[in-house]
Amino acid sequence: MAIFDQAEFQVRCEWGLRGLNELAPVCEAVILIDLLSFTTAVDIATARGVRVFPYPFKGPAAQEYAASLDALLASADRAVGFSLSPASLRNLPAGSRLVLPSPNGAALAFHADHSAVFAACLRNATSVAWAAARTGSTFAVVPAGETWPAGELRPAVEDLIGAGAVIASLPGTRSPEAALAVACFENFRGDLGTALRKSSSGKELIHRGFASDVDLAAELDVCANVPRLVGRAFASAV
Repeated sequence: MAIFDQAEFQVRCEWGLRGLNELAPVCEAVILIDLLSFTTAVDIATARGVRVFPYPFKGPAAQEYAASLDALLASADRAVGFSLSPASLRNLPAGSRLVLPSPNGAALAFHADHSAVFAACLRNATSVAWAAARTGSTFAVVPAGETWPAGELRPAVEDLIGAGAVIASLPGTRSPEAALAVACFENFRGDLGTALRKSSSGKELIHRGFASDVDLAAELDVCANVPRLVGRAFASAV
């Protein structure tokens, strides 16, 4: 008997790569959330007609991967050029091909072996939920979390909020884990900006000079864009 697949429920939620591997095989749609900042960046880029290729590594491996795809490699320096900073992608030319490395959301997407994988954030939470509901009736909602320096998973409140925002608009019975995510979202819904700015991840980005990225990630349902993984890249499905 599979203990951790939450299979008695239609809407399921679990953290990180292990959660993805447990839930995805028994679900008809997979929804990934990494608010600060991968899935927020994917939303902004794909809404501009950009194809975003997730990749889990930086450095020479990422350079080779981008070259093999005839794609632009996002800058490893968040403050320079087009990077993991969502704000930096608002002027990315339409039609661009971008390899976007990240150790959390991009790593999940790169390893997501499933026919219906969506990237969700607060900005497009309801639209992604509705699109996923058109693909089936069972859902794996996977908050990415962050990674501690030693490599272990750090559950991140902003990703739980994002997961809850998506789950709130999904039909079907909810696992306790999914219900917890919705409760988290509803608790902070009245002031998402403050919640994200006061979260550990938000404080880190603000300290590094990227407050605008936190503010962009806190905007709820401001667009109808639905990034879906097609082949190896996210593209807008709207």
